Amino acid sequence: MHTLHSLFFPGSVALIGASSDPERIGGRVLRFMLEGGYQGTIYPINKGEALVQGLKAYKNITDVPGTVDQAVIIIPAAGVETALREAVSKGIKSVQILTAGFAEIDEAGKQQQQKLVDICRENGVRMLGPNSLGLLNLSNKFSATFSTALNGLRPVKGHIALATQSGAFGSATYGMASLRGLGFSKIVATGNEADVDVAECIDYLAEDAETKVICAAVESCKDGNRLRLALLKAAKAGKPVLIMKAGRTEVGATAAATHTGSLAGNDTVYDTVFAECGAFRPQSIEEMLDIAYVCAVTGSLPANADVAILTGSGGIGILMADHASDHGLALPKLSAEGSAAVLEVLPFAVAANPLDTTAQVTAVKSGVTRTLDALLSHSSCATIFAYLAHVGLSPSRFQSTSDELIALKAKFPERAIIMVMLATKEVAAVLDSHGIPTFADPSRAVLAMAGAYQMARRRATLFSPPGARPSAKALGDVSTEAAAKKVLADAGLPMLPESVCKSAEAAATTATTFGFPVVAKISSPDIPHKTEVGGVMLNLQDADAVRLAYDELIRRARAAVPDAHIDGVLVTPMLKGGVETIMGIHMDPTFGPMVMFGSGGTAVELFKDVAFASAPVTEARARELIDSVKSSRLLRKWRGGPQYDEQALVKAICKLSEFGEAHADVLESIDVNPLVVRENGAVCLDAVITLR
Repeated sequence: MHTLHSLFFPGSVALIGASSDPERIGGRVLRFMLEGGYQGTIYPINKGEALVQGLKAYKNITDVPGTVDQAVIIIPAAGVETALREAVSKGIKSVQILTAGFAEIDEAGKQQQQKLVDICRENGVRMLGPNSLGLLNLSNKFSATFSTALNGLRPVKGHIALATQSGAFGSATYGMASLRGLGFSKIVATGNEADVDVAECIDYLAEDAETKVICAAVESCKDGNRLRLALLKAAKAGKPVLIMKAGRTEVGATAAATHTGSLAGNDTVYDTVFAECGAFRPQSIEEMLDIAYVCAVTGSLPANADVAILTGSGGIGILMADHASDHGLALPKLSAEGSAAVLEVLPFAVAANPLDTTAQVTAVKSGVTRTLDALLSHSSCATIFAYLAHVGLSPSRFQSTSDELIALKAKFPERAIIMVMLATKEVAAVLDSHGIPTFADPSRAVLAMAGAYQMARRRATLFSPPGARPSAKALGDVSTEAAAKKVLADAGLPMLPESVCKSAEAAATTATTFGFPVVAKISSPDIPHKTEVGGVMLNLQDADAVRLAYDELIRRARAAVPDAHIDGVLVTPMLKGGVETIMGIHMDPTFGPMVMFGSGGTAVELFKDVAFASAPVTEARARELIDSVKSSRLLRKWRGGPQYDEQALVKAICKLSEFGEAHADVLESIDVNPLVVRENGAVCLDAVITLR
C-alpha cells in the first residue's frame, strides 16, 4: 500500500481547531466534511465547546476514545507543534496542517516547520502542508479543505486527479472543471511541501485505480529525480500527466520564490524534463482541462499525428487545418478509395482533407455519419473532427445522428471522434459517456488533441534514468582552455593538435610544425572569455606573423586584466569551413546534469537557438536534441551545401553527456564553443570547464 494512502482514506479524523461557526476556517472544514457525506468518523477538537456543529467535541485529541487515523490541524501557528505532538501520541498515520505562517514567511518559520517534519519522520507519520488548502477524495467523500469554492459548487466523482502546490490554483481549476461537468477522483494542495510534495502525489496517483488522467501544478521542485521518476511511472502506467509550472518569466520566477520560500528552477530545463518523461505542459488552465477532458473521455492517446476534418464550413475547416499544422498534427490526402467512398455518399463534395460537405449534406440521409464512416474506413487517421455547427442545441433533431455516432464509435473504438458544435449539456453528456468528446470552439478541439498526441509521441522515447553513478577520477587542473580540452580529449572528444607556448620563438616553431595558417590565443585561468579582451588572433600565415601575434596577445591581456596569471599563448591549426555548434553541460540545481546543444559562435546568447536533454543521452536522444534546434538544417545540404558528419556530432554529444554525468558531483558547467562539424568528423575548438 502506498504511503500516501492514509492521507486519502482515513477511517477516522480529528479536526483540531473545529469551530461551531460554519463560516470560520475551522468551521468550514468541518461543514464541508459533513455536507460532503464523509464516510468515516469525525472528532471535533475544541477546548471550549462540548458540541460543535452537532458533533460531540473533545478538549484534546488524547481524550478521543479509540484510534484516530488522521489529524487535520487548523489552529494558530504557535500551537501547531504541541497539537502535532499530541496527535502523534494518539497514533495517527497522517496529518494535514492547513495553518499558514511557516517557511513561506521567514527563517524562523522555516525552522519551526522543520521541527514539524522531524516529529513526523521520527514517528512514521505522513504530513501534508503546512500552509495547505487540504484535499478531497471523491470516492469516500472526504472533503478536508476550507476552500470557499465548495460554497457554490461540489466537484463530482470522475477520473481526473489534481495535485498542486498552490491551493488557489487548485480551487480555481476544479471550480472551472466542475462548471464544465468534469469529474475528479482526488484533489490535493500540497502547500509548503515540508513532507509530501506534488511529485509524490503523482507517484501515488499513478497507482490509483480511480485516476485516468493526472493534472498537476508546481511552483518549484525540491527533488528533481523524484519528480522525474513519478512522471515516468505515470507514463508507463498509461496515465497522461498535464503539468503546469509557474515562474516562466523572470518576474514570475521571482514571485514563485517569495511565495514558496524556494527558487524556481530553470524554465527550459523543466520543459525538457516534462517532455522526456512523457508529460505535457499546457499554457493555461483552460488548455489543461481541455486535454484532460479529451483523455478522460476517449480513454486513450492518439496512435498517430494524422487527422481528418469534416466540416460544413470551408472557413472553419481551414482554421482547424492551420491550427493542426501549427501544433504538430498532419492532414494526409484522401486515398483514391477514400475519395471514391466519400463521393458515393456526397457526389457534390470536394473529396479533400479538410472535407467540406457544404450545407447540402442535410439533404442526404445520414450524410454526416456515412461520410465519417468512409473517412474512418479508408484512412489510418487516429483522429476525426466533425464540425456540425449548432445541431447539438436541438436534442430531438440530433437524436438520430447521436445514435449513429455512438454506433460508429463502437465500430472504431480505437479512433478518436471529436464533435465540434454547440450542444446542450445533456447532448454532450450522452456523447461523452460513449467516448465522443464535444467542443464548442474548433481551435480548442484541435489544441487539445495536439497536446494528447504530444504525450503519445513522447511515450515512445521516455528518458531512462542512469543507475548508480560510478566513482569518477579526479579532474585535475581545468583552469585554462588547454587544460579543459586535455581533460575532454581524454574523455573521447575530438580535438586538434595544440601547444601552449612560453615565448614568441616557441610559438613560431610550433606553428611551423603544425603548418600554416594557425590560430593564437591567450592562455590564462583568469581570462575564460578570450574574445572579449582581444585574446584571439586568426589566420596567421607565417612564423613572423605568429611572433608578432604572441607579443600583441600578451600586451592585450595585461592591459585588459593586469593581475591575470598568463601561462603563455596557445597555438593550434586554423580550421576552415564546417558548421559551428555549441554543446555543454549545465548542472541544474533541481534536475542535475543537463546536456545543451545549439547554434554556436559568439552570438549564442543573442539567438538562443539551443535545446537541452537530461544526461546521459543515448544516440537516439542525441539525434532528437540536434533535430530540435532550428540551425541543425545547416548540417543537411542547406541551399546546395554539403552534408556534414552528424554521426560525429552525435558521438561527441554522447561522450560529453557521459562525462557530465560521471563528474556531476564536482562540475558547475562545461561550454564547448564552437564545436565545428565538418564533412568528415567534428572538432572542439574551445572549451571552458567550471567547477563548483
